[in-house]
Amino acid sequence: MTTKKQKNNTLEKFLSFDEIKKSLEKKETDCKAIVTYYLNNIETKAHLNAFVEVYGSSALEQAAAIDEKIAAGKAGKLAGMVVGIKDVLCYQGHTANASSKILEGFESQFTATAIQRLIEQDAIIIGRLNCDEFGMGSSNENSVHGPVKNALDESRVPGGSSGGSAVAVQANLCTVSLGTDTGGSVRQPAAFTGVIGIKPTYSRVSRYGLIAYASSFDTIGVFSKNIKDNALVLETMAGSDDYDSTSSRKAVPEYSNLLHFNKPAKIAYLKETVHSDALQPEIKEHTLQILKKLAEEGHQVEEVAFPLLDYVLPTYYILTTAEASSNLSRFDGVKYGYRTPNAHNLESMYKLTRSEGFGEEVKRRIMLGTFVLSASYYDAYFTKAQKVRRLIKEFTEDLLTKFDYIVLPTTPSTAFKFGEHSNDPVAMYLEDLFTVQASVSGVPAVSIPNGTDKKGLPIGLQIMANSFKEAELYAFANYLTEAAPNN
Repeated sequence: MTTKKQKNNTLEKFLSFDEIKKSLEKKETDCKAIVTYYLNNIETKAHLNAFVEVYGSSALEQAAAIDEKIAAGKAGKLAGMVVGIKDVLCYQGHTANASSKILEGFESQFTATAIQRLIEQDAIIIGRLNCDEFGMGSSNENSVHGPVKNALDESRVPGGSSGGSAVAVQANLCTVSLGTDTGGSVRQPAAFTGVIGIKPTYSRVSRYGLIAYASSFDTIGVFSKNIKDNALVLETMAGSDDYDSTSSRKAVPEYSNLLHFNKPAKIAYLKETVHSDALQPEIKEHTLQILKKLAEEGHQVEEVAFPLLDYVLPTYYILTTAEASSNLSRFDGVKYGYRTPNAHNLESMYKLTRSEGFGEEVKRRIMLGTFVLSASYYDAYFTKAQKVRRLIKEFTEDLLTKFDYIVLPTTPSTAFKFGEHSNDPVAMYLEDLFTVQASVSGVPAVSIPNGTDKKGLPIGLQIMANSFKEAELYAFANYLTEAAPNN
């Protein structure tokens, strides 16, 4: 008979969902013990502030029900997988407030399609994860729940906006987690915390049940410790959805079974990123090291110019703030969430509720978005940015018809210290410099660990592929994780 202590000792060595499944098959552990193990970890590491709410009771109930399914031979393919969800994803009967005061006390009336599909395959949802308010930030310092700490160095940020999701996987608080990526909010924290994070093709995963930031950019992504787990979660979530008219009807391959990579690839790297003045020298060194290794192994590696790099970030911020200004207008204190106690008429109720309910960064982006949508400046900013977005998208897609992959650093620097960019919004926005191209273009991109700098902080390597080429992207990323230093 396996004791509780033996079950927990077994769990300590799990590095992948495959290992969890094997242990379940051998009856060395059960789902209840797995959930208990993660709940203990969450409690022990509560100071990291990754979770804003833990669904302890409901997760244990789910686990007990799935144990019965396993015994009856009727369990789904994700039985035993424990998942954390970013606090912008709706889960019926549970609170979601996008880490904002304005959604104080809001309880979801339905479940996001992405989460529902995981549950249907017997994944266990363990809690909601801290993030920058409404997904706006690159450091997870803009949350009503307080900042999330990087488990490798608690004086440093975990990245954002999905900082809680990244740290939950980094610190072994769940098997995988869901984040959202509008301009790098999965890939950047993945790089800062040394885990794997993907932004799939825009429309690959339904956005139904996602509290919107910028609707033509928002994507739901996955954090994991290995490529196979990531691929398994994405293939389960992806696909068309009647509740989201923008979701693609393209067939979804079984990514997790297509990870073998054994052919010469054509790889481009962007001259302007590798030779950028903003790039930390150690990141440049590690990126060039990987590219050299690929060339030595017979792949075609070529430097290409990306003359539009200087325009990507301004284009992204003009368009996303415009969309945020429109999307966030629904939060006014009338139907749900926070309402100011200080109002004396309808107009003051609107003004004070929004002034008191939104954080500084969200207010900054709403005002910027309202400005670029105003009658006097619409053509000068918003219309022009839409045209530039088309140019960036066409350039990127054209490059990806000539090359299989584009490789570049995920971030200009490794994780910075808390408060380092707090008083300089532009410096904070520059943290997205290398991730926004994929978001503006709508193509899939993944960040994988690529060694560490002299302080032991993780470095991320980003890979882009053409739209709906996630299978090829995963296979190449899997191949590269074995080639990266310290892996």
